[in-house]
Amino acid sequence: MRQRSLLCLVTAGLLAVSGCTVERHWGGSSAPAGSGQAKVGLVTKTETNPYFVELRNAASAAAQAQGAEFMALAGQFDGDNDGQVRAIENMVQQGVTTILITPNSSTGVLAAIERARQAGVMVIALDTATDPADAVDATYATDNVAAGRQQGAYVKAALAGAAPKVIMIDGTAGSTVDTYRHNGFLEGIGLKDGDPAIVGRDNANGDQSIAQQKMENLLQRSTDLNAVYTMNEPTARGAYAALQARGLRILMGSIDGGCQGVQNVRDGQYAATVMQFPRKMAEEGVAAAVRYAQTGQKPSGFIDTGSVVITDRPMPGVPSQDTTWGLQNCWGTK
Repeated sequence: MRQRSLLCLVTAGLLAVSGCTVERHWGGSSAPAGSGQAKVGLVTKTETNPYFVELRNAASAAAQAQGAEFMALAGQFDGDNDGQVRAIENMVQQGVTTILITPNSSTGVLAAIERARQAGVMVIALDTATDPADAVDATYATDNVAAGRQQGAYVKAALAGAAPKVIMIDGTAGSTVDTYRHNGFLEGIGLKDGDPAIVGRDNANGDQSIAQQKMENLLQRSTDLNAVYTMNEPTARGAYAALQARGLRILMGSIDGGCQGVQNVRDGQYAATVMQFPRKMAEEGVAAAVRYAQTGQKPSGFIDTGSVVITDRPMPGVPSQDTTWGLQNCWGTK
């Protein structure tokens, strides 16, 4: 993998986008659609989350393979909506033909996206849908309701008829990923928001340290639980650390399918994770950007890139793969 150069773009009259990563930099105005030259910008939620590192690396490699110019910027933290707005504005000024974005807020970047589209830039959401979905030209992502439902169905089956007593460690409030996975899990396990079977819930913004703190706080109120929902694998690792400190072994599921997460499942930290495929999202997004530059044709609607339950404790009625398969197909560092 080629070494990245790190550069923060500062344009006169604009605030600097701090903590940004740039794979390739260019100047000048946007090439018109159909000109043949794709200039692809990727805006992720953060630079450091392994999931978004994988997304960025895959997009960069796909752009290089297809002769497209590429740049990548990110928010400083999960939930940094303002940083993503500035990144979009910078990219439009730098002449991109397509922006691929994983929006921190499904509504907070809509005005910036609209301005980019009015300037002739195609905008594709990766991983996280906007609200409304047609605020972008297309979305390449996991069906997060389905992924949440898979986690919930697995946990329900693993409880083997026991009434659930669940703590839910959610993601970032206002994100469609958080909402869809949360709702899907409840559907899969057979609960509704407000059900007394949900003994506690809090948001951790997808962050391991925050998740550990939030779980510790929830456990101070009650340890009478038998299941934990986690929005992603960093959240699951934080929740596991808090449970382990109290000597609790609680059934827990997650979503991501990173190599570290699959190894966590193999090591018994949590029972199952739902694997998603960020590499496929990035590659298909870049391919769409190249087609747009060459032909002016745009994709539309939602394109599901798939999800698979990974566990070494398979449950009847819940299709899954084991961790050997998971480690062969996971994303991130093995």
